[in-house]
Amino acid sequence: QVQLVESGGGLVQAGGSVRLSCARSGRIFSGYAMGWFRQAPGKEREFVAGIRWSFGNTNYADSVKGRFTISRDNAKNTVYLQMNSLKPEDTAVYYCAASSLGKYYSGSRYDYDYWGQGTQVTVSS
Repeated sequence: QVQLVESGGGLVQAGGSVRLSCARSGRIFSGYAMGWFRQAPGKEREFVAGIRWSFGNTNYADSVKGRFTISRDNAKNTVYLQMNSLKPEDTAVYYCAASSLGKYYSGSRYDYDYWGQGTQVTVSS
């Protein structure tokens, strides 16, 4: 089974930065993609960023474009989400996810097969 282990969440002041990490283990089809989603209280889970593993193609939600950066380290099987200029509305549980079909460009959570447990990011005003 594919396992995703997240780290890096916590409390941060508005305007600050946080980097989330997600380490993948287990077997998965070649050509897969990794992504980040988030879910705030009372809201639906929403797409944040995706990356094509082999070549590093990326896709971002409009709400985070220019502030967040998704990247990966092939040797470590780890994907990162660098979050800068954080706003209170960024407060959410952040989930790491993997798409076995490589749909890094998709904003739909239904295109992702594997999920981490989530990590809380709280941005204070």
